[in-house]
Amino acid sequence: MGSAKWIAGFLGWVTLGPIGALLGFLAGTVWDNAIDVTRQLGGGESRRTFGQGGYSATEQRNSFFVSLLVLSSAIIKADGKTHPKEIEVVKDFVRQNFGEAAVSDAVKVLDRLQGQQVNIYEVGPQIERYMNYSQRLQLFHYLVQIAIADGQFDKSEKSVLEAIASTIGLSSSDAASVIAMFYKDTGSAYAVLEIQPSATDDEVRSAYRRMAMKNHPDKVATLGPEVQKAAEEKFRKIQEAYETIKKERGMS
Repeated sequence: MGSAKWIAGFLGWVTLGPIGALLGFLAGTVWDNAIDVTRQLGGGESRRTFGQGGYSATEQRNSFFVSLLVLSSAIIKADGKTHPKEIEVVKDFVRQNFGEAAVSDAVKVLDRLQGQQVNIYEVGPQIERYMNYSQRLQLFHYLVQIAIADGQFDKSEKSVLEAIASTIGLSSSDAASVIAMFYKDTGSAYAVLEIQPSATDDEVRSAYRRMAMKNHPDKVATLGPEVQKAAEEKFRKIQEAYETIKKERGMS
């Protein structure tokens, strides 16, 4: 089935809006097969549009994947260069969630997206509207991973990430927290917990509880075991930040 296997999972989700328009080039080559697969997976309507009820776990997972591909292309192009390590992060995600057979299809889509202008100010609000906050936080975590995959994190990438965070409805503090997870020092530990170094011990404890609740892996369980596993990694970084501060302060 090739591309149709995972395209079917998001055709309904992107039928309307800027993401649907952006990926319209896929329809001509795989539409018929995708319709058949969609019927097999969901039964009934092959093109469910926005506002026609909730989405299944499979649809949520594949919609997350589409959003990752679209926004990844914006991150990869941010510094004007395409780095193989950035592509590898995306390929690994596809491989873990959809199998090796889907990797080549995803790379083709990413290549096509690289040749198009991704307007994150149009795409972002669509993602915000149809993806819950915890899922968007996890999506942003992946995007930061892609941005730093080449060992550098320049101003252009940071600027695009901040813009994406804003357009998908993340708070600036949550975006800064995720970015800080990839840096190991006491200052970044405070940023991960979204507090200042001047915070009291009680405020540190409260911040940790708040962040642990907001980023708990169970909140993205519908996206599949591999995404939940990545969320567990993000959760551990919050715990590590808390332990770093506790150690520095001598907190019990």
